[in-house]
Order: sequence, then structure tokens, then C-alpha cells
Amino acid sequence: MEKIACGIDIGSMSTEAVLAVGDGSLLVWVEVPTRPNHQETASEVYATLLQAAGLESGQLDIVVGTGYGRRNIPFASRQITEISCHARGVVACFPEVRMLIDIGGQDSKVVHVDADGRVLDFAMNDKCAAGTGKFLNIMAQTLRFDLAELGSCSLQADKGAEISSICTVFAESEVISLIAAGSPVNEIALGVHQAMARRVISMVKQLGLRIPLAFTGGVARNPGMVKTLEIGLKVQLSVPDNPQIIGAYGAALLGLEIIS
Repeated sequence: MEKIACGIDIGSMSTEAVLAVGDGSLLVWVEVPTRPNHQETASEVYATLLQAAGLESGQLDIVVGTGYGRRNIPFASRQITEISCHARGVVACFPEVRMLIDIGGQDSKVVHVDADGRVLDFAMNDKCAAGTGKFLNIMAQTLRFDLAELGSCSLQADKGAEISSICTVFAESEVISLIAAGSPVNEIALGVHQAMARRVISMVKQLGLRIPLAFTGGVARNPGMVKTLEIGLKVQLSVPDNPQIIGAYGAALLGLEIIS
């Protein structure tokens, strides 16, 4: 019987869980909001995953936790950093990729990877909301948008409003001032994306650009962010169909390697 591994990625905003089988194929995946109690979140996403797969917990061979809350999964066999898991997951999706950008709610990371999905080097922004999904959430609320609308709106602008601050609090004040001055909302939305992209691009330059380059994490679902990064980096980004699950997928793949 094929081995089955579960990967659970507890992020600051959402939690994903996947099941992968022996050859690395993705069997099923689910996503739930991350609650203040990470153990409850882990139990919820695990139960939802098992139900979706029609399996019992005893049929799984290993559970690997990753992400912001990985140490709060009491039934996990192992905990592995999200950097390692994203690297492994993205190379499984795009074998040729040698660098990835991962932007989640809590932090952003740029990672050099080798052909086997191992981490060679990385840069990380985890001290400031600028350059993270939290930044986009705050700006969307300020503009009275749903988060999904912010990216679409930015695509309608030919130029972005100037947002110079790298601090989220000050950038929010700039957005409020731009609204009061009557700046077009789509230009403000593009300016927000450009401000965030500058922070991420600086990390790419810090490590040294390598291509092909992939984009993972929940923010990679935002088409405005994808386009803004592509323009700023002058490259085409490889984006998985479900970029938010790459950490959990990589955790499951590493789990399969552990038990093989």
C-alpha cells in the first residue's frame, strides 16, 4: 500500500493541510482560517482533511507541521521550517526553478533553491508588516475594498500613486491623504502594490536574482502583486495553481522522504 503523508501549514491568517501519496502526487487539500488557538485550528483542519479524503487518522503514515504555528500541532510527528517546506514544494511543481518569493500574512521570504528543493540561502522580512499580506490587508481596509478587489483594481491603472513610506502606519496615512486629495482609487491601489513590491525586490537583489523564479504563498493569488513584481524584476514568475498550499505540500513531501 502506498505511503500517505499529511502536511499542515499554520500561517498567521490561514491554515492549509494536504495529503500526498508515495509518488508525490497531491491527494487532497483543504484551507481554514487560522484561529487564535492554534491547536484548535490544527485539529479543525486535520478533521476537515480526513473527511474530504474519506480516511481515518490511522491510515496516515506521518504528519508534518510547518509554518508560523508548527509547534502547536500536538499530533504532528515532525516540525519543519516553512522555508524548507516551500523550497521542497515549489521544486516539485516547477523543477527548473532556482529562486522563490514567498509572501504570507506574517512575513515575506526570498529563497535560493537547488534542483532537489534544498535551501541554499534566503532573506526574510519578519520584523515589519511592509512587504507582507498584512500590509495589503490594512491598505484594502483603508480603501474600503475586499482584499481580492485590491489586486484587480490595481490592474486598471497605468501609473501608481506615489507611496514613499516603508512603514505600514505611515503608508496608511499617505493612502488616506491621497483619498482626500481625490487621487484615482485604482492608482492608489497600484501604488500600494508598488510600495510592497519594492520591499520584496530589495530582498531579491540582496540575494542576487536567479531565474526561473517562482511566487508562492497566499499573496501570490493576487494578480496585481504578480504583475507588479514581474514588471519590477523584469522576469516572468512561475505561480502554482494553488500557491497558498505549497508550504503544506512541501511538508508532506518531506514527510514521505522521512518514512521512505
